[in-house]
Amino acid sequence: MNTFKIIPAIDIIDGKCVRLTMGDYAQKKTYSENPVEMAKSFEDAGLKYLHLVDLDGAKSNNVVNLPILQKIVKETNLIVDFGGGIKSTEALELVLEAGANQVTVGSMAVKSPMLFFEWLDKYGSERLILGADVRNELISINGWQEDSSVTIYDFLEQYTQKGVRHVVCTDIAKDGMLAGASIDLYMNLLMAFPRIDLIASGGVTTFEEVLELKAAGLAGAIIGKAIYEGNIAIEQLGKLQQSC
Repeated sequence: MNTFKIIPAIDIIDGKCVRLTMGDYAQKKTYSENPVEMAKSFEDAGLKYLHLVDLDGAKSNNVVNLPILQKIVKETNLIVDFGGGIKSTEALELVLEAGANQVTVGSMAVKSPMLFFEWLDKYGSERLILGADVRNELISINGWQEDSSVTIYDFLEQYTQKGVRHVVCTDIAKDGMLAGASIDLYMNLLMAFPRIDLIASGGVTTFEEVLELKAAGLAGAIIGKAIYEGNIAIEQLGKLQQSC
């Protein structure tokens, strides 16, 4: 089993660090005017990873906040995965050239699977993370503004057969609600797809829950609002990460 990754999230709108509730852009709360300083605080606490989401990009279908990625990569040693607005090979290459270690792709994988498989062949399974955003076990796309008719199980079956290894699964109904992660869903997915590195996202609320996700065999957990609202101390997470 690989190291359990504790991954703080920075979601960006208008250059600021924000959180949405259940993916709703109308329910936005700003936590920091400076995402780069926020990233530095995570690193200072002992964390190693960062999930950076360009919400402007997700909504506009084009990468918007590339300069913030570049600055974080330049000024920290965090291992960064970047998502939001990656709809073309050109955008993917720009993000990788800007220094992202991995790229999370969700909507494109649903809408243009053949292009996604081309990327998988060209860049390899270590560089690409499949973003599986779920509402009632159906895949959701375009910044969670549109539900598809594809179930999470059919979705993962198709993509794991093509070599996908890293998967971030977000339960939209839980995201930003501080209502607890969908551990039952993640356990079922791991039973169905034991070879994937599955990262939990959405609803993680307490430090004990992080430990539970680790014990359940997940590859990592993305934590956002629980950090920003003070439910989980980044120092506590940093110590756990250092021990993993």
